Amino acid sequence: MASLMEDEVFRSFAKYAAIVIVKMMLMGPWTAYYRMTRKAFANEEDAAAQSKKPEDKKRLLRSDEDVERARRCHQNDLESVVPFVLIGLLFTLTGPDPFWALVHFRAFVGSRLVHTVAYMFALPQPSRGLSWIVGLLTTLSMCHSVIHAVLFH
Repeated sequence: MASLMEDEVFRSFAKYAAIVIVKMMLMGPWTAYYRMTRKAFANEEDAAAQSKKPEDKKRLLRSDEDVERARRCHQNDLESVVPFVLIGLLFTLTGPDPFWALVHFRAFVGSRLVHTVAYMFALPQPSRGLSWIVGLLTTLSMCHSVIHAVLFH
């Protein structure tokens, strides 16, 4: 592990991967915060913990736009961050140029931060769509590099 941390590209990847993983993990508490403050629960046991009255439990089992927005943003993170981390690790092992590796890592992290802001604050499209596509294209570019390195080196 110590020798990996001496590699500039791996250190950069570790830093940026940790940033997006923490951001993704914080979406769970953000969703829970909205569930609690909006009193909008998806499960009977959660509603029951808020009120013992049967009529209240039914009222608390409901959907809320803020909760759903946070939940969808978290789901999108899972669909984007996990592939980035997996392919990014393989990408670092191919010995990419440090400058271009850093461009990839920063572009992905920046795109995910913009995506979250655009999603959670309902910014007009195409802000969210463009930020998502930047992250996707960045990950696909790293996929291409990994496949190329495996096939032709």
